[in-house]
Amino acid sequence: MNMLHILLQATPPQGGAGNFILLIGIMVIFFFFIIRPQMKRQKEAKKFRDALKKGDSVVTLGGIYAKVIEIKSDNSVIIEIAKDVQVKIDKSALVQTTEALMQGAK
Repeated sequence: MNMLHILLQATPPQGGAGNFILLIGIMVIFFFFIIRPQMKRQKEAKKFRDALKKGDSVVTLGGIYAKVIEIKSDNSVIIEIAKDVQVKIDKSALVQTTEALMQGAK
């Protein structure tokens, strides 16, 4: 018996519908474990940035603790890092308030 004859006797792979269901299952798992939590974090960050007000203590992405002095209309804020040291930064560079940071440490 030659090799071609053996290969022709092999059964073709079955389960086209099963593979489709498996693919859908993987996509659902991907959505619930990766995409949905990311969307939730983005929504919380937007809510935080929209709720900023003068006098809030904040932390920047670079880890700088500061106090909000003024909120500009062009999506930027002026923060005070030290006495008489003010910096204008984009709202997206702010991570959280220091009060939220302290609550998370408890």
